[in-house]
Amino acid sequence: MQRLKGIIFIVSGAMLWGATGPLMEWLLNHTSLTVSFMLTIRLSVAGMILITYLLLTGKNIFGIWQHKLWGRQLIVFGIVGMLGVQFAFVAAIHESNAVLATLLQFLAPIFVVAYVSLSLKKWPPKYQVIGIIGTLMGLFLLLTNASFDNLLISPKALLWGVAVGLTFAFYTLYPARLMREWNVLLVVGWGMLIGGLTLGIVSRVWLSNQWVVFTDLKTLLLMVALIFFGTVAFILFLSSMKYITAVETSILSSIEPLTAMIISVIVFGTSLGLWQLVGVFVMLVCVTWLSIAGEKA
Repeated sequence: MQRLKGIIFIVSGAMLWGATGPLMEWLLNHTSLTVSFMLTIRLSVAGMILITYLLLTGKNIFGIWQHKLWGRQLIVFGIVGMLGVQFAFVAAIHESNAVLATLLQFLAPIFVVAYVSLSLKKWPPKYQVIGIIGTLMGLFLLLTNASFDNLLISPKALLWGVAVGLTFAFYTLYPARLMREWNVLLVVGWGMLIGGLTLGIVSRVWLSNQWVVFTDLKTLLLMVALIFFGTVAFILFLSSMKYITAVETSILSSIEPLTAMIISVIVFGTSLGLWQLVGVFVMLVCVTWLSIAGEKA
């Protein structure tokens, strides 16, 4: 029963998170919202929701700031990790589409393997090399539809896609100790709030003329849905880890890009060529392979 609960949590969370990509794509394409303004609102509000939830459940939300070491790490995580991965992801959506941006985040394991290998000054094991080569082959098919002289996205979109993988790898590796020492939701909540406030200050969000878009009920409801889906998805994802293994989590997380793909096809008429679909399949299989083989190792 506990395992079933974990599966329901991760599947629900992956589907909700997959739905946020097309939601952001629609808002960027059909309103005057910019990447910076949208992210400032989304991160700040989501961060305040999580922090308030922890406060209401009796957690000490300010204890982490009483330690300079943890406070500094939290600030770095909020700006470079949380804001970095979110900004790169939304910018990749803006320059391409939700499907490609969601799939490009699966480059993260490659950067993680590269970082660990450089740190240990040794080549990665064979299973990782096979997984990396397979993932890159799938990426090639996704971006070119098997045509060597046909790149289906702009160089700028590809650059943001690579940035998604890099920042997601940092987001995964950097806060490991921080999250072990403190409540995971606390770290994520403060990270979102720090990232949102930082971006808001840099972009001087209070002077923006984009606030007027929220007078449109449809835009307001979609923004509320975006914040709600993203926050609930993360809570469900973290909760699932209590009941199922990391391998099962990795496999079932593949529902995320599939959800983004289905919604994008229905809403935007997004279509992928045959070889692009093969590339998607190869990427998901290879990322899963990296997780399974790593668990066994």
